[in-house]
Amino acid sequence: MRGEPPARAGHPYYMHDAIYAQPGALRLVARGQGEAIEAAAARLREMDRVLLTGVGTSWHAALVAELLFARVGRLGLRARAFHAFELASYWTEPETRTATIAVTHRGTLPYAVAALTRAKAGGGVGVAITGKGAGALAAADWTLRTVDQEQSGAHTVSYTSALALLATLAAAVGGGGDAAREVDAIPDMLALLLGQESWDDLAGRFADRHRYWFVGGGPNTATAYEAALKMGEAAHATSAGFNCEQFLHGAWAALEAEDAVFLVAPPGPSHERCLAVARVVKEIGAPLIALVREDDREIPPLAAETIAIPEIDELLSPILTVVPLQLFVYHTALRRGVNPDAMRSDQPAYGRVRATLAL
Repeated sequence: MRGEPPARAGHPYYMHDAIYAQPGALRLVARGQGEAIEAAAARLREMDRVLLTGVGTSWHAALVAELLFARVGRLGLRARAFHAFELASYWTEPETRTATIAVTHRGTLPYAVAALTRAKAGGGVGVAITGKGAGALAAADWTLRTVDQEQSGAHTVSYTSALALLATLAAAVGGGGDAAREVDAIPDMLALLLGQESWDDLAGRFADRHRYWFVGGGPNTATAYEAALKMGEAAHATSAGFNCEQFLHGAWAALEAEDAVFLVAPPGPSHERCLAVARVVKEIGAPLIALVREDDREIPPLAAETIAIPEIDELLSPILTVVPLQLFVYHTALRRGVNPDAMRSDQPAYGRVRATLAL
């Protein structure tokens, strides 16, 4: 495990710096990697299957990328996401003409390395999406770099940078010039979004809730998972992430009025079911914080707070929608008096636990 960074005693913590570094990081993430991206895309196009894999935040990136490669990359059902632990531990050896794209921030995750190694051993292709400063993964044919290693335990900029690289690679596979141009426009949208709200005030309104629910559909199912993970890592609060349809199939019965629900609902096939979620939350009496497009006329009347997201293809929207949730988590951590960088390792029992984990 990497050494811990020098602790910061208060705001701004490293997580804050990383969140606000995202527009600049996304502008630069593909720079100097164009040849590698095009070469990898050419090989991926030839494959019978493309498997996307990771663990934790990287698993959420793989879930977003599954739809990107299926739709933008025009691979359809040839693109599938697998949790790296499951892929390495339970699934059969990949057949020939199978490519594996592994997302791993530090490049050391044993299950991602194993997934790449198995792909290569079967005569397939390996692509690694990893941070700068991580060693090149020996089993990867191409290693694409995101950003410098984050000093916060709660990964933020490395997540959105990985998403941007995956979107760029998917656009190259599918020959989608429009998608590539939309990816190029995201940093400016993100800069605008970062300055849109008083994030501390938002946290002040909802930092004392009993539990936090994050709900989304399609590619933003992963956004819900990622936000729930960040809520636990950085704010140490009880949280859960759900696909909108899964939430409606029974999970809502555990919702209490003392909870808070964050709903990620841009236009797309899942919007109607997200509207059903909003109606459930309203009826139960929990506050709903909705991330919707500014012209949405159905969900905002049901919400206690709305966060306007820019107009963007739903498949690319997770690069934007996760950022307000990162900010809410960060400011909630401040309100709760905890260090969002430390993953609670500044407390003895949790520090001992973290020291035992090989991640």
